[in-house]
Formats: sequence, structure tokens, C-alpha cells
Amino acid sequence: MKKLGFGTMRLPLTDPDDTKSIDYDQVCRMADHFLSSGFSYFDTAYGYHGELSEEAVRRCVTERYKREQYILADKMPIIRVKAADEYPRYFEEQLKRCGVDYFDYYLLHNICRDRYDNTLKFGGFEFLCRLKEQGLVKNIGFSYHDNAEFLDEILTNHPETDFVQLQVNYLDWNSAAIQSGACYETARRHGKPVIVMEPVKGGTLANLPKAVVNEMKKSGAQGSPASYAIRFAASLDKCMMVLSGMSSMEQLLDNTAYMSDFRPLDSKEREMLARVVDVINDNVTPCTNCKYCMEECPKNINIPAYFGLYNMFASTGKKSGMYYRRVSLNFGKALECIKCGRCEKICPQHIEIRKTLEKFADLYERE
Repeated sequence: MKKLGFGTMRLPLTDPDDTKSIDYDQVCRMADHFLSSGFSYFDTAYGYHGELSEEAVRRCVTERYKREQYILADKMPIIRVKAADEYPRYFEEQLKRCGVDYFDYYLLHNICRDRYDNTLKFGGFEFLCRLKEQGLVKNIGFSYHDNAEFLDEILTNHPETDFVQLQVNYLDWNSAAIQSGACYETARRHGKPVIVMEPVKGGTLANLPKAVVNEMKKSGAQGSPASYAIRFAASLDKCMMVLSGMSSMEQLLDNTAYMSDFRPLDSKEREMLARVVDVINDNVTPCTNCKYCMEECPKNINIPAYFGLYNMFASTGKKSGMYYRRVSLNFGKALECIKCGRCEKICPQHIEIRKTLEKFADLYERE
């Protein structure tokens, strides 16, 4: 397989304010070009586009091409499952929506700490194994949004999984909150191929600030900003596929052009991206994730992870409520800080932690 996958979470719309207004004609043209260029992997999920993404795949791909001409991935919506007997119902509905008899790749969608217990309780992993034994899916895995330590626990307990889908991009690689690099290395240590999602960070790395674009041009960049983000992920040795949620024919033409004859990043390009990260992060808090502050915090506040989320907003202008909910699940909130200052006395970077936590609380907890 060529390493570029067609993600169907951000399809083109006829009305930009209505996620259900899928432009099916344009999606058909995009699918035609994608397949004719030698690519084959399509990724969908139950809830995408107001539950219309799977229908779009059927109308634009599976009804128009032979089954052997494409590879299809879908995901069990575990957030909706309230009992073990609901797994078969959702799966049968997905087969019907997509118009297929089997899936090439099938995932438990968005495994994280607060959903893992119910997945175990209802037998989610066992259900996927039965599907594979019956030939209804060929490869089983899960998509994941949590930290590397918990990923290690899951992969240790479930070696039966064939792959894992992770958020990986060059900006989040060293993020204390998202832990792209640490999660990738964990999957690699377990010998699991990685499917990459969010390589362009929801479009953030395709629409970079002017200062960042200028830095890339000074370094001799020839491709689009998105191309370097996707090639960064595709260059990782355990990466088997990079998903791109393409919203227009223009985006698809760009992606298929440089991925048709994929070339891994060279050392000069890697150095350029390192400088790009520095430029993006110019205004961020210089937290190194040493976690000394957490050893002293009487309220068990995950200061490095919150600073990672604060830095994400400072560098991109975007928040991630999902990651905040994950991080704060087992830790104190920034608003619970009692201003004791013990964290600041031990911080090697001499960060004004209390003031920054106040800013973080304004951003995430007082909204």
C-alpha cells in the first residue's frame, strides 16, 4: 500500500456551516483521482459528518468500485456502547451503511482511560477477535488519545491487536500533553504498526503563521506546509499509513502528487522542521516535562500536561477540550492551586508556575 490514506472526517461540504451537507459529486471525483493514482486506503467512522460519512463511502466508493480495488477501515463507536449485545448491532449497521461484507481494518474508536474499563467490561477486544476469526474483518486495532504509559498497559494486556492508530505530528512530538513521540515509541517497542491520524493537526500545520512560512522558505522548502507534515509522519519506520482528512480536490491533488513517489525527509528537512517548531513555540512556556513540580504539588495538579495544552493554544490559537478532559481525569484542576509556591522553588526552568496556571484556568476552566 502507498502510505497516504483518505480520511473521511472532513469531506467537502455544500454548506460550510452544515457538516451533513456533503458534496457527494466532489467526493466522487476525489475518490476517482485517489484510486487512479494508485492509492487505496479509506478511513471512516460511525459518527463522522453527523453519521453520514459511512454513507458517503458507500455512494462514492463501494458502490462504484470492485471490492478488491480499495481498502476500507471503520471503527466501533465504543462511546455509544452500553452493553455487550450492542456490539453486533452497531457492526451490522456499519456493514450496511458502507455497503460491504467485511472491513480490511477495524478499530475500537478512541480508546482512552475513561472508556477502557467499559470496553473490558463489555468484551470489546474479544468481540473484535471473533470478527477476525469469522473473516468479517482482516486486521483489528484501536485509535488512541491518551498518554504513553497507559498505551503501554493496553498493548501489554492486548497483544492480539494488529496495529494502533495514533495522533502523530511534528509539533506534538515532544508535547507533554499529547505525547505523540512517546506514544509512537511505545507502539514501536510492542512491534505494532502505526496508522497516523492528525498529521497536519486538524489543518493547523497546513495554515501556518506568516513567520513560520517565511522560515520554511528561507530553508529552501519546495513543497506545501502540509506536505512536510505528512512526510514527517510517513518517514517514521513503523508508520504503515498516514491519514489525511482532505476537504477539497486541491488538497487531494497536492497530497497525491508528493506521496505518489514518496520520499522520506532528509536531514536538512528535519532541521528545518525543528526550526519551525522553535518559531511556533516562541511564545510558549519553557516547560521540559521534568515533573519535579508534580512531586511537590499538594493538589496533584498535572502542571506539565496543562502547560502543554497552554502552549498548544499559544502557538496555534486552538484549544483541545478532549485532551484537557483526558489529562484532568485523574489530577487536580488548575483552579485548585492553593498558590503555595512549592512547585516554583523546585522548577529547573524557573517558570512562574502559579501565574501560568491562572492563565490556563482562564483558558480552560473559567470559560
